Amino acid sequence: MGIIAWIVLGLIAGVLAKLIMPGRDPGGIIVTMLIGIAGALVGGFVFSLFGGGGVTGVNLGSIIVAVVGALILLAVYRLVAGRRRSY
Repeated sequence: MGIIAWIVLGLIAGVLAKLIMPGRDPGGIIVTMLIGIAGALVGGFVFSLFGGGGVTGVNLGSIIVAVVGALILLAVYRLVAGRRRSY
């Protein structure tokens, strides 16, 4: 899959993850989009560990995988950023 497809898939995943997990993010929409792009990578890795297909292109299955990865990263980011602000 080409780099443009990864970016598009990541942006879609970032937006969907933000809709699923609403709330204030310390980094705003840009960080959420970057988390979506990284989430596509993480989601593909996690699903391939469990025998899934991973991210194969811009299709429904890949979007679901990327959104799951983006949700994981968004949750971790909120935990880390929240701890840093609470000191």
